[in-house]
Amino acid sequence: MKVAVVGLGLIGGSVALDLKARGFASEVVGVDASAENVRIALELDIIRDIRPLVEAVAGADLVVLAIPVGAMIRVLPEILDAIPATATVTDMGSTKVKVCAAIADHPKRAQFVPSHPMAGTENSGPSAAKSNLFDRKIAVICDHGSVAPSHRARVEAMYVALGMRLVFMTPAEHDVHTAFVSHLSHVSSFVLANTVLEKEKDVTAIFDLAGGGFESTVRLAKSSPEMWGPILEQNRDNIADALGTYIRQLQEFHSALVAGDDGKMRTIMEDAGRIRRVLSGLGTRVERRS
Repeated sequence: MKVAVVGLGLIGGSVALDLKARGFASEVVGVDASAENVRIALELDIIRDIRPLVEAVAGADLVVLAIPVGAMIRVLPEILDAIPATATVTDMGSTKVKVCAAIADHPKRAQFVPSHPMAGTENSGPSAAKSNLFDRKIAVICDHGSVAPSHRARVEAMYVALGMRLVFMTPAEHDVHTAFVSHLSHVSSFVLANTVLEKEKDVTAIFDLAGGGFESTVRLAKSSPEMWGPILEQNRDNIADALGTYIRQLQEFHSALVAGDDGKMRTIMEDAGRIRRVLSGLGTRVERRS
């Protein structure tokens, strides 16, 4: 199978590495608007064949779109215009409703399979790409009612080849759930990092005292604003709802702390401990179709 990967950053670069290594793709062609990304991807042997966008997708069986969601809305119609009638396109963006709306009336809509691999790191660019990034992670496939079965099956097979487990949602369901379990985590990390930088003026103390817990909590604050700005814009309402709930929980804890209500604080912490049981079941999770 000939695969064109558009966007050679962390996600696209990792996809390119694994699809070829695992025998899913007989040929992988890379596309990136950044000359520097192309240089690094070639230097690191992430990709060996770089072509212009239209040429790359016109000759592909499967097009993987791994670019920021802000550019996705602009580039996706151009890709659908250029692909042959047998080709499949999937995106790997973190928002779905606005992307799907942008091509709702496109004549090749049935060839587009919205998807989202729930994997990544705080790092970006082709130098962050790594093999086995997707193993045992969840891949969400959306809007399957608007997609031709043959194209959906091709994308499912790609994610299985990447070692991922499949979950099926509508675009609206996806955006609600990712607002709480992914996007809110990034907002919280940005705000926590700024809180510490504002109140703790002694940089040496931060460096010396920050343990693994703090480092893991603010890890996401290193994420690229160029990537996350459009995500927050496109999923604004759902993230605002998630953030409102988070603020209410913070206010409840703050009130108990100020009032000296140790019992209330203990109850809040015990309730939060239930998340361990939820997360411990991820390894045995079964596929869900909606």
